[in-house]
Amino acid sequence: MNIDLNGVATFMATQARLLDKRRFEVLYRDGDPAAVLAALEGYRNPDGGYGHGLEPDCRSATSQPGGALHAFEVFADAGPATSPRAAELCDWLTSISLPDGGIPFALPMPDPAGSAPFWASADSSVSSLQITAIVAVTAHRVAAHDPAVAAHPWLAKATRYCLDEIEKLDEAPHALVLAFAMKLVDALGDTRLVEKLGRFVPDDGVVAVGGGIEGEAMRPLDFAPEPGGPARKLFRPEVVEADLRRVADGQHDDGGWRVDYTSYSPAAALEWNGLFTVSMLSLLRRNGLV
Repeated sequence: MNIDLNGVATFMATQARLLDKRRFEVLYRDGDPAAVLAALEGYRNPDGGYGHGLEPDCRSATSQPGGALHAFEVFADAGPATSPRAAELCDWLTSISLPDGGIPFALPMPDPAGSAPFWASADSSVSSLQITAIVAVTAHRVAAHDPAVAAHPWLAKATRYCLDEIEKLDEAPHALVLAFAMKLVDALGDTRLVEKLGRFVPDDGVVAVGGGIEGEAMRPLDFAPEPGGPARKLFRPEVVEADLRRVADGQHDDGGWRVDYTSYSPAAALEWNGLFTVSMLSLLRRNGLV
């Protein structure tokens, strides 16, 4: 599995937004964490949340849960450097949390142009296991090096909400809900809940994404990205090896990776390129392949 990092550098220079260029630099070129944190600042709102297309398919200027997810990704990349903005983001998430501890999939947006319908039309009055789980698991990555995030009450409450909702599941949820919930319990090392969710994952680890494009699916590494996590035990070694090969082989001749789902604006189609490329490199590196 040969990854062409020079090709990635060329791709990032020609097709990625500044934020993702900085992420690549800090992860693979000894870049300055302060530079990636400065690039993130342009997406921040005075309320402590993030919008302005930080989530490429949510173009609203308003602070949104999807923006929080990608902001935490940047804070994780910057580690071990920390930023007070991460705890401030937890404060914002506290402000939008519902009584059960979960967060809505999205908040009302007065400027929905270019945003995917599932963001623009989300019900803000109910908690979403899907978004709460993926935001929480990414925040836990930050918490591993940022004591302020680790100790923040929002993270404990959001995690508790997710675990309670996972306990209630008695049939297979949507593929994205299943994958994000699995990532959370895997990160927490909760073997019992990993096994519970594992009942909904077939041996080959391929779960079709309902409502997605043809062939869109969650795959083994979407459920078990960490080599030492309990979710890896759900899959035979050759299944994991094949999925790692699939990801590595996904590098295009221009050096980047492409998403396998729909983009909802020309800007999003371009911006996903760099974001997804950095995500795939991070996955491969955590598995010792970069």
